[in-house]
Amino acid sequence: MRSATEPRSSLSGRLAAWLAFVGVITAIGYASRFTEGAPSRNALYQWSTTVGELITFAIIITVTLAITGPHHDLLALRRPRSWTRAAKLAVPAFIAAFIAISAIDQALHGSREQGLVPKHWEPSHAGPYFANFVIVAAVAPIAEELLFRGLGFSLLERFGKWPAILAVGIAFGLYHGLVQALPELALFGCMLAWLRYETGSVFPGMIVHATFNTIGLLSMFL
Repeated sequence: MRSATEPRSSLSGRLAAWLAFVGVITAIGYASRFTEGAPSRNALYQWSTTVGELITFAIIITVTLAITGPHHDLLALRRPRSWTRAAKLAVPAFIAAFIAISAIDQALHGSREQGLVPKHWEPSHAGPYFANFVIVAAVAPIAEELLFRGLGFSLLERFGKWPAILAVGIAFGLYHGLVQALPELALFGCMLAWLRYETGSVFPGMIVHATFNTIGLLSMFL
């Protein structure tokens, strides 16, 4: 919802800045994808990944806060209208999205392209793996939800519910710089944006996002 004290011209400027920032991240991601190929399946076994991801998410949070400025309501860092209703919406939405994404993945193998989960468990690399586990399961959902379902959705909501949901979902998919995984990520992004709209808060989306990433990381052990 637009801040009652912020003029439309200010919102337009913040939206332009948000689009530019997401566009830069997207361009870097696809440049890397087409020049270096898909991410290594052993990336989570490397301390360099830990350092790189921490720097990346620190930049994302910093720029997100800078674009937001004093209008912190744009981040939707508030309690849902009802935690009970949020749970009733989040659980079936999560299950439906998980089933749909799993079905799409069988055809496009997006999870393989993303390289989120190593092929085999290697105890000798437990340290960097669990450090990266924390980043993927906790830090990433916070940073990405603030950028997309917080700031991005608030800036796009004035164009209508579904245009905002679709735009945020597609932007979230593109932001990862992947090709085969794009439909899965966009679908997941749309589901999270819908949850943000229905609950009025980024917190349910953060929980769902963190749960989804955690399940993906734990799947190696299953």
